[in-house]
Amino acid sequence: MDYNATTPLEPEVLQAVSTALQDAWGNPSSNHIAGATAKAIIYQSRQSVARMVGGKAEDIIFTSGGTEANNLVLHTAVEYFQKNCGAAEQGEGLQNGCRGLPHIITSNIEHDSIQQVALHLQKEGKAEVTFVPVSRVSGCIEVEDVIAAVRPNTCLISVMLANNETGVIMPLQEICQRVKFLNKQRERLRILLHTDAAQALGKIPVDVQELGVDYLTIVGHKFYAPRIGALFVNGPGSRTPLYPMLFGGGQERNFRPGHMQSIKLYLEEQMESVFRDKIRFNNRFPGSDVLPNTINMSILGPTLQGWRVLSTCRRLLASVGAACHSASGNRPSHILLSCGVPAEVAANALRVSVGRGTTKAEVDAVVEDLRETVQLLEEMN
Repeated sequence: MDYNATTPLEPEVLQAVSTALQDAWGNPSSNHIAGATAKAIIYQSRQSVARMVGGKAEDIIFTSGGTEANNLVLHTAVEYFQKNCGAAEQGEGLQNGCRGLPHIITSNIEHDSIQQVALHLQKEGKAEVTFVPVSRVSGCIEVEDVIAAVRPNTCLISVMLANNETGVIMPLQEICQRVKFLNKQRERLRILLHTDAAQALGKIPVDVQELGVDYLTIVGHKFYAPRIGALFVNGPGSRTPLYPMLFGGGQERNFRPGHMQSIKLYLEEQMESVFRDKIRFNNRFPGSDVLPNTINMSILGPTLQGWRVLSTCRRLLASVGAACHSASGNRPSHILLSCGVPAEVAANALRVSVGRGTTKAEVDAVVEDLRETVQLLEEMN
């Protein structure tokens, strides 16, 4: 039950990859038949990914993964600011946001591939960054807080669509609507809008037109695809700026939430039945929507830290938080702490994320595994 960390390949995906490796081995930039075959298959894939998010094939840029896609957006925002402000300095003088460094707004619960890049740009003196804290009541970023952080030199707002630990869904559509209104009042420096949709795709409907974003990050291995990524760019290089980080080669110019929701609810019910007042659900925030597959919960007790529970379980495969944070030791999740979860509760947190194929029998086995583990750890104490 660690599907938010990664997912297995669907059999159809495995077959498609295998076929492509055999039949589409040509260089898609070559003019011969093998190259043309590869080019056609890549285009079909681009169309598929675009259809999934409500975009066009030409809006999809394939990347090595979500980290590259997110880096590409932040890199583009900084260069976009510099190019616009360079033109302004030569022509109209320092005005309309072109004084100083580019300003980026993001939340304080983003994935490291946003947060660490923003911190690096800030440390190197290449950008100013505002990390807007999420509400300790809703676990959600407040639209008004984002708008209040906007400055004349703001060039990018990047807010994840759904959080990887709590599953809380962020109000992206409303943020985008408000920012587009602000953009109408700005002559030169438009605020670009990005969302990292890694955890949302395959779990809730994601439509770039409805959201109103300029960029959207796609991560294949989060929804039963290979470990590659893609970036939706709304008209790359024309309507929306996009600047390469790498130079040389010239390449790159279904949804089933209902089942997952019912399995998630069944798991919550079984946990409450077994652990009663000892169970605390950390991602139940009033008024906030949550991914249909994600539970963040703590079993209360002085010896029931999340890492200790998981290392003792015989069947359950889950996480205490984002899998890429596992090297940070046994400290409570900064995301939960930012959402107002007390430190002693956050220390016991388990992130359990179900998948398409999770069954009630598996839930029963996991709950029994947890019951036995908790009993053992309490007896040891």
